[in-house]
Amino acid sequence: MSIKYIFITGGVVSSLGKGLTTAAIGNLLEARGLNIAILKLDPYLNVDPGTMNPFQHGEVYVTDDGSETDLDLGHYYRFTKSPLSKVSNATSGQIYETVIKKERKGEYLGKTVQVIPHITDEIKNRITAVAKQSQKIDVVLIEIGGTVGDIECLPFLEAIRQFRYEHHDDCVNIHLTYVPYLKAAGEVKTKPSQHSAMILREIGIIPDMILCRCEQALSDEIKEKISLFCNVLKQDVFDEKDVDSTIYEVPLELHKQGLDERILTLLSLPAKQADLSAWKEMVAIAIKPKQKLKIGVVGKYVDLNDAYKSIYEALYHASIAAHVDLDICKIESDKVDHESQLEKCDGYLVPGGFGQRGWLGKIFTAKYCRENNIPFFGVCLGMQIMIVEFARNVLGKGTAHSVEVDPHTEFPVISLMEEQKKIEKLGATMRLGSYPCLLKPESKAYLAYGKKVVQERHRHRYEFNNEFKEEFEKHGMVFAGTLNEGSLCEIAEISHHPWMVGVQFHPEFKSKPLEPHPLFTSFINAAKEAKWGKS
Repeated sequence: MSIKYIFITGGVVSSLGKGLTTAAIGNLLEARGLNIAILKLDPYLNVDPGTMNPFQHGEVYVTDDGSETDLDLGHYYRFTKSPLSKVSNATSGQIYETVIKKERKGEYLGKTVQVIPHITDEIKNRITAVAKQSQKIDVVLIEIGGTVGDIECLPFLEAIRQFRYEHHDDCVNIHLTYVPYLKAAGEVKTKPSQHSAMILREIGIIPDMILCRCEQALSDEIKEKISLFCNVLKQDVFDEKDVDSTIYEVPLELHKQGLDERILTLLSLPAKQADLSAWKEMVAIAIKPKQKLKIGVVGKYVDLNDAYKSIYEALYHASIAAHVDLDICKIESDKVDHESQLEKCDGYLVPGGFGQRGWLGKIFTAKYCRENNIPFFGVCLGMQIMIVEFARNVLGKGTAHSVEVDPHTEFPVISLMEEQKKIEKLGATMRLGSYPCLLKPESKAYLAYGKKVVQERHRHRYEFNNEFKEEFEKHGMVFAGTLNEGSLCEIAEISHHPWMVGVQFHPEFKSKPLEPHPLFTSFINAAKEAKWGKS
C-alpha cells in the first residue's frame, strides 16, 4: 500500500487551531490502527523559533534529537505516537537556507535559482523525508502554518499543488475555515469560508473536505450552502465547534461526525474499527466534577497562554491522574515582592526562561514556599532560582546569583556551561535534546520515576556551579539527579521540605494525557496532600 498524505490548510483568520486539529486527526487514525507521521511547515523566515520571543510565537518545543521547533509539535506529541524529530518541522528560513547553500556549492550547475522549481522541490523533499522516517508509516499529515491568502504561504501551497498532481490518488486536502456567528443578525455567515476556498481554487488546489471552526454546531442548511459554494460534497463538510471542558474532547467530537471514516474512504485506506476506549475514559475523568486544587505559575510570559503551553498541559495531565479539578493561577513574576501578591495557592511552579526581568519575584516565590513548606516545582530556570534563593537565605551568601544576570557576582552559584563559553551565535547552540539522568536512590525524583536512569530533554546554557556543591549539601540540598556518568546537576531537592524540587531539563515536553509525567504527578499529589492530607 502506498503512503497517503493529508494536507491541512487554514483560511479566514489565524489561530484557528490547525495544530490541534491535525493532532486530533492523527489521534483518530492511530485509533484505527494506522501508523502516522506529522510535518509542520512554517512560513516565517527564521531558521527555527529558538531565538524568537515567546510573546511573538509562544513556547519553543524541543525534540529528543535537540531540534527547536514550533509549539504545535507539542500537540502532536500529546495526542499521538508520531515520531518527532528535526524533519518534523520546516520553516521558510530552513528551506531557503538549504537552497542557497546548494547554489553556493554549484549543485544547480549554474542554472537560475527560482522559487519554482527549486524552493518548491525542497519543500516536497521535506514532505518525503518525513514519510521515510520509518518503513511502517501509513499516513503523513502536513500542517501548513499561516493563512491562505498570505504571500508567505504561496510557495508551500504551490508545492502542495505539485505534490498532489504527482500523487493524485494518495492525497487529501482538509481546509480549516471559520464560520462566524453575528450576534446582531442572529445568524452564522458562510461567506468567509466561501472566499477562503475560492483563494485555494485560484492557486490550483480544490479542497476535499471543509472543517468549520464555529461556536455552535452547524445546521444541515448551512453545510449544504458551504458544500455548494466551496465545491465540496455535503458529506465532507464538518463542524469543529468549541468544546465545553477540555481540548482532549476534540478527537471524540470529530469521530462522532464520522470524519475519520470519510478520510479512510477518500484515501482508500483499509483500517480497523476505532478503539478510543482509553481516550474516552481519560476525558470522562477530566470533565467529572471534583475538588479544586490551585497551582500558581510564576513567570514573566503569563499574559500569553502559549508561552507556557506544555507546562499548563503537563499540570493538567497530572491533575486528571490525581482526580482533582485544576485551577491554574498565572502570576506575573515582575510584580511579586510580597506574599500578599501571591495568590493563596496549594503549590507553585516557576517555569523556564531567559533574562533578568522577573528574577526577584521568582526568588521571593521560592523563599515563600521553602519557609512555609508549600510544594514548589522549579523547571530549568526555576531550578536555578531555587539554587540562588537557597544560597542567599540559607547559606548566607546574600549576593549569590547567576552569571546570566550578574556576570561579576561574588558567588556564581549558577555559571555558564564550559561548552557554551566560546559560542557567539544564539540559534541552536544551547544544550538541546535528550540526555540521560542518573537518579539518587530514595530521593523524591527516584520515588516519582521508579527507576534509576531516565531520559529528559534540555534547553539551557547555564548550570549549577559544582564548586559550591559540598556547602549546599551540608545545609540540606540534595542533588538527586546528575547527567549520567557526569557531574552536571540535573535535579535538586531540599531534604527537610515536603516537596521542593528543581530540574534543569524540561519534563513538560514528555507529558501526555494518558501518560502524565512522573514529576508533575508527584508535584500535584504533594499539593493535594498538603491541602487535604493523605487520602
